[in-house]
Amino acid sequence: MAEFLGKSVGFVEEMGTQSVKMPVNLAEGTVDMVVKKPEATLNDVIVQSVTYDSVSLLAKASVSNPYVTPIMIGEINYILKSADTVMASGKMEDPGLLMPLNVTLLEIEVKVPYSVVITLLRGVITKWAINYELQLLFTFLDIPGVGGITIPITEKGVIKIPTIAELLNGGKEEDKAWFSLKNWI
Repeated sequence: MAEFLGKSVGFVEEMGTQSVKMPVNLAEGTVDMVVKKPEATLNDVIVQSVTYDSVSLLAKASVSNPYVTPIMIGEINYILKSADTVMASGKMEDPGLLMPLNVTLLEIEVKVPYSVVITLLRGVITKWAINYELQLLFTFLDIPGVGGITIPITEKGVIKIPTIAELLNGGKEEDKAWFSLKNWI
């Protein structure tokens, strides 16, 4: 009888706890469905330029603002990895505002030291291509009804590094000038 009474008390306690937790969880889920948050997607990562000391990549991200007021972007943090090696990391502070009820295209420049690129290319026997993983963290300051939030995005892909021949034949003039003989004589 004592065992049955103990199980009954335990059952009642558990049900009481569950009935208290359920409305809280239901309320949190309802708030998440009602309160809209900005959404971010990574559109593309391209090689912007190659200089004597670094490769500049340009990450293009679209960020939506579901509100009728502008939203301040506090900062954008980025980490660029290849084969679990961090190629570059940094922060873009004060990237601007998201316009109301609009999608804003943001361009995040990531500079990778050329020594890191060469080290990675030595280990990769492909046609000047590097597998990458780009992690972006968008931090928003004062979102109506929510406060400050951070939205993470992770994207994997392949970056094709232009060869010297491609730079000389179709690259930017400043890149071509660096490879000219007058810089080496």
